[in-house]
Amino acid sequence: MATKQQKIELNAAKRVAIGGRLNSLRKSGYVPAILYGKNQEPLPLQVPLKDFIKAFESAGESTLVYINVDGQAYPVIIHDVARDPVSDDVLHADFYKVRLDQKIKANVPVEFTGESPAVKDLLGIFVRNVNELEVEGLPQDMPHEITIDISGMNNFGDQILVKDIKLASGLRIVGEEDEIIATVQEPMSQEELEKALEAPTETAEDVKVIEKEKEEEPAEAEGEVAPESPQEQKSEQKPQPEKNK
Repeated sequence: MATKQQKIELNAAKRVAIGGRLNSLRKSGYVPAILYGKNQEPLPLQVPLKDFIKAFESAGESTLVYINVDGQAYPVIIHDVARDPVSDDVLHADFYKVRLDQKIKANVPVEFTGESPAVKDLLGIFVRNVNELEVEGLPQDMPHEITIDISGMNNFGDQILVKDIKLASGLRIVGEEDEIIATVQEPMSQEELEKALEAPTETAEDVKVIEKEKEEEPAEAEGEVAPESPQEQKSEQKPQPEKNK
């Protein structure tokens, strides 16, 4: 079941602070941001931190948000949020403007509810294979999360597949219909557990070979909801965390 949110709005103002002044802006309780999109000139913004956090908790990176700037409302998806690698404070946000008549794709979190009899009564092991699913649909129809009830998983080996998930009209999950979302496995005996722990693991040489192969593989572009945000002026470079998210 897909959970759809009520209309989410966020007030913002045009931003003039750039470069070194961004830290002062953050200390005063604002998040530097940029709004961009197809046929949309990049628009630097500043958003009250408390308001942004509240909206982001409700919308995530899949639900439509309306950004109000000088009396004009822009329909956007929160495309990217940069955080401090140490404090986890929000440093910068990207708002990608969307068209309400064009479908988009976004990764939607998956939440499991209910209690599986196979786990509760038979002591089975619940195995979830995904944390999120890619969903395609119109921006205003995109759900905040997908809730899956596991109370019908009564026996070992029971599975929930992509094709078992029902979404609202106009939405579809991008992926194979027979992809396993979750399953229930039989509990492992002490002997099986000990045997699994005794199984040989990769040696240091194996790891080095794998890492070397990965380094030699050409990078492939991954699909996204929107293109990367445009570069702002050199004096206004967005702060980047020390390591990738």
